[in-house]
Amino acid sequence: MNAAAELIHLRPWVPEDAEALRRALRHTPDLETQVDTSVAASAERARGFIADSLTFGAQRKNWAVIQDGQAVGNIGVSAIDWRHETAWISYWLAAEARGRGYAMRSLASVANWAFEEGLFRLELGHRVNNPGSCRVAVAAGFKPEGVERLKLRYGALRFDVETHSRLKTDPVPDLIQVPLCTSF
Repeated sequence: MNAAAELIHLRPWVPEDAEALRRALRHTPDLETQVDTSVAASAERARGFIADSLTFGAQRKNWAVIQDGQAVGNIGVSAIDWRHETAWISYWLAAEARGRGYAMRSLASVANWAFEEGLFRLELGHRVNNPGSCRVAVAAGFKPEGVERLKLRYGALRFDVETHSRLKTDPVPDLIQVPLCTSF
């Protein structure tokens, strides 16, 4: 196992991650498309965001990506539909944690967990002007399916979104799995 593989693990978010969340938002400008930047205004707002949006419940699961004891990103599974065995998956990393393979390994690990739990199809989408996110998705075994025209709006701008999916029957990517915890 290489050093990078030993440095990270996944666990549910806790209120004590508020300062790490604030730091990530302040130092990673492109996260404003993922998280309302007003969350960084105070520890109280960050704790509220963790409690309201980064929950770990029946229909939504969010894992903090932990590097050296600090939360540096999120892998989320939402819109879980047990009847159809589908869900939406999302991810982000703080700037200081990027470029080390954390996102693709964490995404693949959470996808594997989801399949073990009984889901069959996972979907995700990224702006077409975000090639880094596309590389993460493909490396984690998600296949491109098409482009949804002008799906997302940030401010006055609209963006095309490329959708990807990974099925339980797809090959498992050859990546070192990230340990993940599902309880507090």
